[in-house]
Amino acid sequence: MDKNTIIGFLLIGVVLFAFSWLNKPTPEQIEAQRRYNDSIARIEYAQQQELQKQENKTAEAEEALDTLPDSVRVARLEKSFGVFAEAMVGTDGYTVLENEVVELRFSNKGGRVCYARLKEYDNYESQPLILFDEKDSKFNFTLVTATNRVVNTGDLYFSPVKGNDPNTVTMRLNAGEGSYLDFTYTLKPDDYMLSYSIKGTGLNGILAPATNSLDLVWEQDIRQQEKGRKFEDRYVGLFYKFVADNVENLSESKSDSKQIPNRLRWIGYKDMFFSTVLISDAGLEATTLDSKAFPSGNILKQFKTTTSVPFDLQGQESTDFRFYFGPNKFALLKSYDQGVEEVDQQLDLEKLVPLGWGIFRWVNQYFVIPLFDFLGSFIHSYGLIIFLLTVIVKIILFPLTYKSYMSSAKLRVLRPQVEEINAKYPGQDKAVERQKATMELYSRAGASPMSGCLPMLLQMPVLIALFMFFPSAIELRHQSFLWAHDLSTYDAIFSWNAHIPLISTYFGNHISLFCLLMTITNIIYTKYNMEMTNTGQQQMPGMKIMMYMMPLMFLFIFNNYASGLTYYYFISTLITIVQTLAFRYMINEDKLLAKLEANKKKPVKKSGFMKRLEEAQKAQQAQLEKQKQQKKR
Repeated sequence: MDKNTIIGFLLIGVVLFAFSWLNKPTPEQIEAQRRYNDSIARIEYAQQQELQKQENKTAEAEEALDTLPDSVRVARLEKSFGVFAEAMVGTDGYTVLENEVVELRFSNKGGRVCYARLKEYDNYESQPLILFDEKDSKFNFTLVTATNRVVNTGDLYFSPVKGNDPNTVTMRLNAGEGSYLDFTYTLKPDDYMLSYSIKGTGLNGILAPATNSLDLVWEQDIRQQEKGRKFEDRYVGLFYKFVADNVENLSESKSDSKQIPNRLRWIGYKDMFFSTVLISDAGLEATTLDSKAFPSGNILKQFKTTTSVPFDLQGQESTDFRFYFGPNKFALLKSYDQGVEEVDQQLDLEKLVPLGWGIFRWVNQYFVIPLFDFLGSFIHSYGLIIFLLTVIVKIILFPLTYKSYMSSAKLRVLRPQVEEINAKYPGQDKAVERQKATMELYSRAGASPMSGCLPMLLQMPVLIALFMFFPSAIELRHQSFLWAHDLSTYDAIFSWNAHIPLISTYFGNHISLFCLLMTITNIIYTKYNMEMTNTGQQQMPGMKIMMYMMPLMFLFIFNNYASGLTYYYFISTLITIVQTLAFRYMINEDKLLAKLEANKKKPVKKSGFMKRLEEAQKAQQAQLEKQKQQKKR
């Protein structure tokens, strides 16, 4: 690093320090911010206290009712809840529906799904994978009676009614003689989808006459299921699909909320590898979505939906839903649209899998995933599958890699002539002449600095698509390879508990071996590539240092990423190094130089790019000459 570069870095540091100092808040601003934060904290505390008081009052009221004589208790309940008075008293209990892949429990209180366990999976602590239980979730409908009493189904007791079908259970809310509200659930064998319908009988005169819809409140806490909390949190989000339109989502990086007037087809509470999705056949209207992020603890985010669903008070038609409790597996989610020919009727649940947008998603959907699934159909080691996938991708990209190497080889063999041009036109004042002469040399020889950029650019969609694919591939979850116990998370070879400022926050309290190997191979490749691509032209000061800084930055960026991804980058970089060495051995640079010298004798046919470049250089030269003449005057 020369003196000018050191001075440049020092000046940048001084500017950053001065900027930070000048923008530092004054003591008055700090005090104002403190008062503001304190006031917000007091308001939140007061709200929590008020909510706690209401809950205590409800509990006390229930306890007080238990001490009263039966006749008095019934009278008070009827006064407060009308026809639903009897449903306010019941027995806590659960009804279970299960198949080969999922176990669901339905609570008597609220008649809702209060527990969902996926049988084929476990969490990072090797415990059963529970999406939610009774404490983590709420699912309440608001009922308005004909006498203007408002009750919530979450406060009422349902009675399970089992029929002849072992796959179906009906939770019934009694509302008097011959009047009831049924929640019917059906779980088919070996399926993650639960059918759910709501239908009333004899409720005309029980509920308000104007009732044509029910308000729904659905809440769920998203538990930590994977080892790397920070990495998993990036993939937790609230997703929703408009009727006959696209899938969108709230912010995954911070707390967010949104009011949606348009009808929604489904709402999904998505974790990194698992989701709970509520699908409405009739659509969800006047929806408010909330997402609250938690910076620590075993709860990553809390999602809440407030919406409205159509309801037939006459009981002639049911309100139909579906619940999906299952993995974010692309092929499985895509299968729920099989046989649905109309595009606007498709669920598009596979968009819960983050495969990138535009061309990157297309590459994953139509190339990477089919190839990955094909290899997985007869190979059981996912480490070997990633290796073969990397080799196949490298073979497909081989022509582009070769063309890029040939471009740099042409510039490299012309390096002595470029250095002669540099010696002929030394100094900054002759930079334009030096650049013009260099470009003329490249043009006559048939070489171009830009010809190596296009092959690299064409490779980017595949590289970015794979960057999106590996962290979202549930197939890698809990799959071991070599020292990595789980290819879907980091492979720590060294960990510590002490909190180190900045290091623990951005790097983590561990060192991932595949990430470290990836960094080392990138440094080796950077060094070798800089030597191979040295064309003799002057570089910006500090550029060499910056080239070495990039792999070190990757070490910090990817240390918390899935080991399957860093393993792929490690293998990919190794193959690239081997390819480069093979090219260097196979290509005779003396013959290449002779060919370029022969090109100089041929008539030069300039490309449109070269013509525009020369015109720009001439304009720049004319501008410099004009400035020199003005200075002389």
